[in-house]
Amino acid sequence: MNNSRLQQNLNLDWKFYRGDEPKAWYKGFDDSKWRNISLPHDWSVEEPFSQQYSSGTGYVAGGVGWYRKAFKLPANADNKKVFITFEGIYNHSQVWCNSNYLGKRPFGYSTFTYDITEFVKEDDVNVISVKVNHKDVADSRWFTGSGIYRDVYVTITDPVHVDQYGVFVTTPQVSNTEAIVQADTQVVNEQETAETVIIQQTLVNMEGERVGEAQESITVDSFSTGKVEQQIKLENPALWSPDHPHLYQLVTEVVVNEEVKDEVITTTGIRSIAFDAKKGFFLNQENMKIKGVCIHHDAGGLGAAVPKKVWVRRLKALKEMGCNAIRTAHNPPAPHLLDLCDELGFLVMDEAFDEWEGVKNKWAVGHNVYPPEHYGYYEDFPQWGEMDLKEMVLRDRNHPSIIMWSIGNEIDYPNDPYCHPSFQSMTGNNDANKPKQERIYDPDKPNAERLATISKQLVHYVKECDTTRPVTSALAYPELSNLTGYAQSLDVVGYNYKEHLYKEDINKYPNHVIYGSENSPGLEDWLIVKDNDEISGQFIWTGIDYLGEAKGWPVRASPAGFLDLAGNKKSSFYYRKSLWSDKPMVYLAAKPKDERDHHSRWKGDPHWEWQENEKLEVFCYTNCEEAELFLNEQSLGVKRKGEKDSYLSWDVSFESGLLEVIAKDESGNEHNCQLMTPSTPYYIDMVTDSHHLKADGQDIAHIEMQITDSDGNPVYLADNEIHLSIEGPGELIGMENGNIQDLKPYYESSRKVYHGKLLAFVRAGVDQGEITLHASSSKLEDASITILVD
Repeated sequence: MNNSRLQQNLNLDWKFYRGDEPKAWYKGFDDSKWRNISLPHDWSVEEPFSQQYSSGTGYVAGGVGWYRKAFKLPANADNKKVFITFEGIYNHSQVWCNSNYLGKRPFGYSTFTYDITEFVKEDDVNVISVKVNHKDVADSRWFTGSGIYRDVYVTITDPVHVDQYGVFVTTPQVSNTEAIVQADTQVVNEQETAETVIIQQTLVNMEGERVGEAQESITVDSFSTGKVEQQIKLENPALWSPDHPHLYQLVTEVVVNEEVKDEVITTTGIRSIAFDAKKGFFLNQENMKIKGVCIHHDAGGLGAAVPKKVWVRRLKALKEMGCNAIRTAHNPPAPHLLDLCDELGFLVMDEAFDEWEGVKNKWAVGHNVYPPEHYGYYEDFPQWGEMDLKEMVLRDRNHPSIIMWSIGNEIDYPNDPYCHPSFQSMTGNNDANKPKQERIYDPDKPNAERLATISKQLVHYVKECDTTRPVTSALAYPELSNLTGYAQSLDVVGYNYKEHLYKEDINKYPNHVIYGSENSPGLEDWLIVKDNDEISGQFIWTGIDYLGEAKGWPVRASPAGFLDLAGNKKSSFYYRKSLWSDKPMVYLAAKPKDERDHHSRWKGDPHWEWQENEKLEVFCYTNCEEAELFLNEQSLGVKRKGEKDSYLSWDVSFESGLLEVIAKDESGNEHNCQLMTPSTPYYIDMVTDSHHLKADGQDIAHIEMQITDSDGNPVYLADNEIHLSIEGPGELIGMENGNIQDLKPYYESSRKVYHGKLLAFVRAGVDQGEITLHASSSKLEDASITILVD
């Protein structure tokens, strides 16, 4: 990139103090005894679980913490503009630069930037001080984490430069043969004199070829902003879609007197979107169903400090399942998550808030267990809501993956806190758990008609930043919101767990575009989407297990996902894959015949290790039409799917050995899955997704450990405790086994396997060399794995 703009990552070499220190804002404060850490950092997962904390946020600590970072500017920074950006701090942050107060941001999910030009010195050490105040632990309905849990960087520019979020790329015309790429650019002149600048746009494809250009000259007055709209016509564009996520880069150059003063590279994709009340969702003029999942922002033992490669692993698994859409429940996500959705091909519902000016119940002693706590963002929304929403849209609007903006989740949840006299009985999703007074009209609670007023204002804020995507909200109580005007204020109306209203409301509100913004994973919940053109799609709760929203001690997390906290695929993953994926697949699971039936997402465990002659039900999840089951090479019969069958099953008496299913697809090709009865646990099998790491202090590797017998067969029922130790230029930053009832502190160096598995996260240091991770366990052979750092 041109030297006129430099972005310097500040994630390494911070000082951290857990507690309050009133003088830590001062540049000369002595922090030599503070901990040395790197970002991203979440202190909540560094401390023990305790019942004194909130079940909603996973029984982990909040409190106060301080961060300090000393850094020097590069030699060419004189007479330049200097900005510092924080992608996310949870929460109530205050920031100082060289003892100068920069400001505060209450919302823990916002990305924000401060201009520090007047406070930094080119030839001196500069110090950033950050106070984080997360004293209100029960301020959320899910795990939040605490601290500077996303990236931090400094941007250095010329006084004549592209404004922050100053390039907005749209595609007003799209077809397979021709597209128009439009760039709206804002250039800032922070000099004493006016400047004539040339704005040069160059469109580059994935192969690095220049495929289009535009150029325009404008004069920008002193200390003013100039705006220019430019278009590039492109023949035979490579369109972006989930199946073919083709991307382009738009290179924006600001040229003054033949010198490039600034250069900004914007990754974008060429695609069109449309929603129709009768026909659903269209991408590039092609009708398709949104097969989405909701996700929260944590990653088990890593807490909220989730490196990009962790999301790569998780999103690729969801992609394999047939998922094509992500809902960022219920807050603005990390920017790198959206980058990955662009690259991997996911449609995105980008969500801003879980509450507005009315406070929701926050469960402290168990999910939906009264009485609740009442902390949260509602206190800050009146002052900060507009800024937080607009900055989300401005930050994210160039992502082709984003197809709609969500201004809220279940803001209209009955009696939580809004209600209305037209409904004397306030029905909701958890009525059985509610005290009587929470299920009837309460005139002392805020009137739900207020929601339409707020919603219209929020929609207006979004439209000020982007008119190319619809605005939506996930409604918990559309029966009421359709009467108060809240639903009518939206471009697209999301229904949470209200599938039974689809057909009725399609007729009652023929102009509404309706989709499932949050759904259960049942077959009927999918079929009503699949079989009705009017319903655009669904977002299942959830794609991945998440910390918090715990049912009660000793549970630390919700088990609602298709992937567990470690990213392991559950039986429900394969059941959903059989419904959503077109690629032929087959999967085996079993459960005791007399075990109480749960939802189909829980049907069966993928092992063949039961009591001799135990009566079992064996499940085959497949998108093939027929399958044959074999036990020790003896056929137990061929079964075909009926019209209403979503899986196949056999009644089997357990006999140790090999259980195998062979399915045939439409072309007669065979696909199989096997379960083998293992012998005694013997070995720790270790594999990694990264045998080479960059020596940048940031790159990570996943190390998957599986307990096997002496023949290499997985031992699903093993629960051995594994001790880990590490040598070389790296560190063990976390472990996760997926067991939501495992309350062993995350920071310890040993952990039990769950379903025979354990996942470790290793981060490279800044020195070259070899990292060796050693694993040991009583009665098992020791194991190790080596990773090169260069």
